[in-house]
Amino acid sequence: MNKLEGKVALVSGSGRGIGRAIALKLATEGARVVVNDLDAEPAQETVEALRADGLEAVACVGSVTDADFGNQFVQCALDNFGAVDIVVNNAGYTWDNVIQKMSDEQWYAMIDVHMTAPFRILRAASGYIRESAKKEAAEGREVFRKIVNISSIAGLYGNPGQVGYATAKMGMVGMTQTLSKEWGRYKVNVNCVAFGVISTRLVQVLDSGDATIDVEGHEKQVIEGLDLRRFRPRVLVIEATLPESGITCHDAWCRLFKWGSTTPTKRYVLLPRRSSVRCCRCRHRRIPSSPLRSRIYRRA
Repeated sequence: MNKLEGKVALVSGSGRGIGRAIALKLATEGARVVVNDLDAEPAQETVEALRADGLEAVACVGSVTDADFGNQFVQCALDNFGAVDIVVNNAGYTWDNVIQKMSDEQWYAMIDVHMTAPFRILRAASGYIRESAKKEAAEGREVFRKIVNISSIAGLYGNPGQVGYATAKMGMVGMTQTLSKEWGRYKVNVNCVAFGVISTRLVQVLDSGDATIDVEGHEKQVIEGLDLRRFRPRVLVIEATLPESGITCHDAWCRLFKWGSTTPTKRYVLLPRRSSVRCCRCRHRRIPSSPLRSRIYRRA
């Protein structure tokens, strides 16, 4: 039996890139997945790829920034699969400029997609989560659910030309920490994954010198002057705040979706399974005692 057998996962922005990889991973572990993308074609391509492998998936096409999208997303999961067990808030993009040149439209676009949209999705899911948790507790059953918010090292450390993006991504960390305290009593693990530079369409276009992407009919400028050849592979960074029903800090991604483990509320840096790493500062083969001092690792 797969570890996520019978679970239902909602992954926003899963028609492409990181979101698609997450949806494929969850589905191969047994979850039934609700795939979302702004455009119908990539969303359906992901769904068809999953179904071709005998996996269960359905598409919910739409913009996460629409006021009623959160309700539609959650209702799609309930109508098709009857449950909500995992929510991955992944959808997003960059629209960059230095602060003196950044318009209100650029600023609010970043806040809307990276903070308001996850807030609305989680608010929409809260009713089902609370009622289900109360019912399960009354029946003496222990059922764990997972929320994963996708942030960025730009949020943790800042990045020139990305004041809107970085602010919104750091806001997701605050949202994660707050909900981990609010929803711990419902046996919900709320975590935040902060990625570095990942090879997706947001950075691939930069190699060609065309630093824009099309989002809802607008050409958005992304990061200028980024040469991916300067970047060595980075180990996944996970900034996790865990309720009492949380996970252990071993085996990272696999344990992120492990059901039934217990750990007191604490902050961890989690490393991918079987990764051999060295600290980028002291280069000792160890996990530093303070995750605030050194979160970025190179492969040994």
